[in-house]
Amino acid sequence: MTDTSPPTTAPGALRRVVAASLIGTTIEWYDYFLYGSAAALVFGHVFFPKSDPLTGTLLAFLTYAIGFAARPVGALVFGHFGDRIGRKNLLVVSLLLMGGATTLIGLLPGYDSIGVAAPLLLTVLRLVQGFAVGGEWGGAVLLVSEHGDARRRGFWASWPQGGVPAGNLLAAGVLSLMTAVQDDAAFLSWGWRVPFLLSAVLVGVGLWIRISVDESPVFKEALAEAGRREAAAPEQPPLLAVLRHHWRDVLVAMGARMAENISYYVLTTFVLAYCVEHLGLGKQTALNAVLIASAVQFCLIPLFGALSDKVGRRPVYLAGAVGVGAWAWAFFALVDTKSFPLLTLAVTVGLVFHSAMYAPQAAYFSELFSTRTRYSGASIGAQFASVAAGAPAPLIATALLKSAGDSTPISVYVSLAALVTVLALLAGRETRGRDLAAAGSGTAARPASPAST
Repeated sequence: MTDTSPPTTAPGALRRVVAASLIGTTIEWYDYFLYGSAAALVFGHVFFPKSDPLTGTLLAFLTYAIGFAARPVGALVFGHFGDRIGRKNLLVVSLLLMGGATTLIGLLPGYDSIGVAAPLLLTVLRLVQGFAVGGEWGGAVLLVSEHGDARRRGFWASWPQGGVPAGNLLAAGVLSLMTAVQDDAAFLSWGWRVPFLLSAVLVGVGLWIRISVDESPVFKEALAEAGRREAAAPEQPPLLAVLRHHWRDVLVAMGARMAENISYYVLTTFVLAYCVEHLGLGKQTALNAVLIASAVQFCLIPLFGALSDKVGRRPVYLAGAVGVGAWAWAFFALVDTKSFPLLTLAVTVGLVFHSAMYAPQAAYFSELFSTRTRYSGASIGAQFASVAAGAPAPLIATALLKSAGDSTPISVYVSLAALVTVLALLAGRETRGRDLAAAGSGTAARPASPAST
């Protein structure tokens, strides 16, 4: 039998690609989550000082949510060019945009200095961040997925996913350090700016690493085949091909993102505001709990990725969705004790269930789409869902808390998101072992040949 498995990369080169994707995504998510943590702890005071504390936090989360509106635009633009000219160059552009916007936030004057222009400029920079991260995720996970082989794709593709807890760990760690060495006045005056300005240094490191890796062999093969076909008939734009041949897969990806995205921002971003503004705990207490939980999650993600190679993407993902839906009820009960060990346990267990969803997601979404539509399809499915899921999650949670006075409606909210994800996964198909070399722009990825598995 002829081997139709995708061309693979030597182990040493594959590890370099994984390292480049992991470090790049860590830096990008550091920038992105730094904003979320600062919105929970700082921005209400600096950019919306005329409001009461909880309303100021609500307004800060509104600017946070607006950034998600740009993520689908980034997914469309980066997906189109990523499917046309390659993954690598687009990843360099996304890193530059993200780092530049984050550094400028660190230099932005507050409301007391320039009035209403301060929150307006903050919103514009947040939109740039959203545009950049909308193109980052798809390119990073595809670069690894397409370099690896079907047998261990879940494991290798999960490493860029580790950039999320690593970035959150770095953001929470730097903020926690600043709050530990400064009093509240100094931190609100200038200390919060230091982590944003640090982004300029991190971006330089990330660029040096990303430029050193090569384009994926699967994409090169698909590009060559597309060039040969182009002489006979023009190729459809990636977006049109996705809508024509993969619209069901896009809907499955969007549904799968609901519990994963909503739970993550409740567990790591909203919980900071909940602890500080509602429970009266110190900033450092809440940050340290997220810090510890993120470190645990970083270690778990590759393990769940490897498990998905053994038992399939959907079973692992489903276990995480059911778990997080149930844990939403125990989560706030533990947080409400105001005990640091129980707070840390609440966030950590929540992120364990989140890891079971997030780890196989990279391989699962990559395997749903054909090579010449993969960047567009995976990015559209992931980022359009984020507008309805992660974008309003802290905002909705804060509004529910403000109206009800307790966490019960928030637990209902997370559980309903889990139900949507379970239904989407049951409607989807198992993709473990699929051959990513199915390069036609109008075909779905075909099952891997026996030789590749």
